[in-house]
Amino acid sequence: MKQLARSHHSSLALASDAGEQRPVRTQANAMTQHPGALQVRGISKKFGSFSALSDVSFDLKKGEFLTMLGPSGSGKSTTLKIIAGFLDPDVGDVSVEGRSLVSTPPNKRNIGMVFQDYALFPHMSVAKNVAFPLECRRVNSVQKKKRVERILQVVGLEAMADRLPRQLSGGQQQRVALARALVFEPELVLLDEPMGALDKKLRQTMQFEIMRIVREVGATVISVTHDQEEALVMSDRIALFNEGRIEQIGAPAELYEQPRSQFVADFIGESNLLSAHVLPGKTSAMLVDCDKTMDAVPVKSSGSAREGDQITLVVRPDRIHPLTVERARTSPKSAEEAEVQGIVRERVYLGTEFRMLVEVAGGKMLKVADKNVRDFGSFQIGSIACLRWSQDDAVAIAGH
Repeated sequence: MKQLARSHHSSLALASDAGEQRPVRTQANAMTQHPGALQVRGISKKFGSFSALSDVSFDLKKGEFLTMLGPSGSGKSTTLKIIAGFLDPDVGDVSVEGRSLVSTPPNKRNIGMVFQDYALFPHMSVAKNVAFPLECRRVNSVQKKKRVERILQVVGLEAMADRLPRQLSGGQQQRVALARALVFEPELVLLDEPMGALDKKLRQTMQFEIMRIVREVGATVISVTHDQEEALVMSDRIALFNEGRIEQIGAPAELYEQPRSQFVADFIGESNLLSAHVLPGKTSAMLVDCDKTMDAVPVKSSGSAREGDQITLVVRPDRIHPLTVERARTSPKSAEEAEVQGIVRERVYLGTEFRMLVEVAGGKMLKVADKNVRDFGSFQIGSIACLRWSQDDAVAIAGH
């Protein structure tokens, strides 16, 4: 982060040849004429003996919003710095439309950037902050005025053009920083923890505001965050990093519904992870908890797992349907459902849902999240709950 902050003045020039001038792009043709998708090929980076990145590769489509998500030290920020030009990869390449950027300095990459602290010039008005990258390009005054006015309209700040940054709220400062990153129509926009300085309520509001703005101008965006909710809400695709590698990349629903590893299942949303092994079955794999905490339960697909293989069964808390013992007796489960009974140990009411921790045999705690809040009173601490889920909602992952 510090290196990114130290480099923000060069990146605010936002990179193309000085003196280059482009016609103002209209909203109607923004998506069709937006330049340059990104290709990252096999980049690796070491700091001494520490391997920060190992063979990271991905493509970015025009107009796409990709989030690089992961815990601290997973490699996402290092990847962003390499794309921005603040670091060079030890091996690998970063290119736009086949044009390598590795030997290109940050202020020549035509990349816009929004820093976590926004890096606005405190002595400049909103309009002058936004105009700064155009002045670095020596865009003529008429074109500069038109571009600044248009982008301030897009971000909804045209009435605040003459204000100083200290006269703005955190969300307004963020929109100024985004306007400055977009005003010169960059090939790529990088967002470095864009919501990090905002409180939770404003963060949720700004997630949708940023989505609206970048889609209106047709921007191609890479955002870095450790906030999984932010990634799920804003992204066309998520690249989930773990220990310097991309663990899985795909649409938010794909990572949530079909995690390929325990790390993905545990990091994206909440999960119940059950150790199991595959039992013989003709139409579907039948799984049983290795700790004997439940009877054999069905799962729709076990991937490449074979009879006897050890696997991890992933069941999301929101896919578990809790029933009282009385209701379970009058509503027999189907052959496609799993069922386990347990004792309610904790419960909490959240307005739109209620959550429970249910202890099943062997001391295993299952997390349950149910939207049917009217049933909250039926599950008292110490009472018996019957938990059911469909085989379609159980995902088998190889290994433990």
